[in-house]
Amino acid sequence: MQATPPGAEAASQVIDLDPLALLLHAPGPVRVVNWALLAAAVSVWIVAVLKARQLSRLAAEQRAFEAEAETARGASHLTDIARGRKEAPGARVVLFIAERGADPDLVDAHARRALVAEEQRSGSLLGLLSTVGSAGPFVGLFGTVWGILDAFLRIGREKSASLPVVAPAIGEALIATAVGLFAAIPAVILFNILSKRQDDLLQRLEAASAAWIALFKRPVSPAANDLHSSPPRPSDPPQGAFPWPQPRPADGAASAAGAFPTSTSRPSST
Repeated sequence: MQATPPGAEAASQVIDLDPLALLLHAPGPVRVVNWALLAAAVSVWIVAVLKARQLSRLAAEQRAFEAEAETARGASHLTDIARGRKEAPGARVVLFIAERGADPDLVDAHARRALVAEEQRSGSLLGLLSTVGSAGPFVGLFGTVWGILDAFLRIGREKSASLPVVAPAIGEALIATAVGLFAAIPAVILFNILSKRQDDLLQRLEAASAAWIALFKRPVSPAANDLHSSPPRPSDPPQGAFPWPQPRPADGAASAAGAFPTSTSRPSST
């Protein structure tokens, strides 16, 4: 009867070939990789839930603001509507333009800066999803390579390539790749879904901002700026501009005026 190598018997007794046991009994570097990937997988779902709620709230606020902004008669009216809905992305764009003046030459530049700020605000934390989705499999692959290297070292220590010696080490190595895919696949799917919703929101915001820019560029009449001001008083017309005839001087006054010479003349000497 052939005796079982002591190293193989110890390996079969210590490590069970199930995923949880392989995860817990992995070598130090592989274990660090596994737990880091598990933490990344949990953070992916937390970020996805938070971003989904944020984008839903922003979309609802934007729809409500656009419905009210359609009734705006001018830039001042639009600004008053924006002050009542400061949580809407469009309202923040309008207030950004209004705070920096309504110079027609700079309205487009102000609007572009505000749109970029809204794009950065709505896209915050999406970089985490893209990073986990792209780097997760490679991090898991690093753990797998390290685990396979550890498997060869075990074979060298035990001086045996039997299945009880090799299987636990190979399983510990492959579990790192599985955890990396477990973190990366949901990250890629959720990133694509949330990026599509963000793009829809930004496209709607950019399309609506064209009408708001036109309101700020429109010349403002004094009556639109101050509806409660009294109408201007007409200036006094020039003499002779009245439609009715002016009174003529009396005949006596005219004869009296003609009886006296307007200039005095010195008598000539004879």
